[in-house]
Amino acid sequence: MKKQGTVLIAIAAFAVGLGLNNVAMSDVNQRIAVVDVNQVVAKSAQVQALKKEQTQKMTELQNWLTGVRTDIQKQQTNEGKQALAKKYDAEFAKKKEAIAKDYQAKLTTIDKNISATIQTQAKAQGYSIVLSKAAVLYGGEDITASIAKVVK
Repeated sequence: MKKQGTVLIAIAAFAVGLGLNNVAMSDVNQRIAVVDVNQVVAKSAQVQALKKEQTQKMTELQNWLTGVRTDIQKQQTNEGKQALAKKYDAEFAKKKEAIAKDYQAKLTTIDKNISATIQTQAKAQGYSIVLSKAAVLYGGEDITASIAKVVK
């Protein structure tokens, strides 16, 4: 009997808490925005510059490889060719890794900048929640154009 009374009190307290939570949430005026992040990234001058830089680095690496092939072909013996190829393979791996690390670091910085810009602009426009447009089937105000203008 005592156990049933405790359970009833717990259920009543839960119901009151749930009701108060719903009342509190209904008083909050939340504005929800959506942003097409892919579109913002595609229009970003920072991303365009990074792509151009990456293309240039890959062209330089390709030119280096052409020189390496020529250098290896000049070797008279198979042992000399193999030793030189092994040396250049290690150098190529280091160069490729350095390019990849640099690219990733710059991409991370750009991503942080874009995210910060979205957050700042959303707050300035009075939005409390911003979602990726790709994740939203319906609803939310699309602020992609205003974000794309600010992102550099």
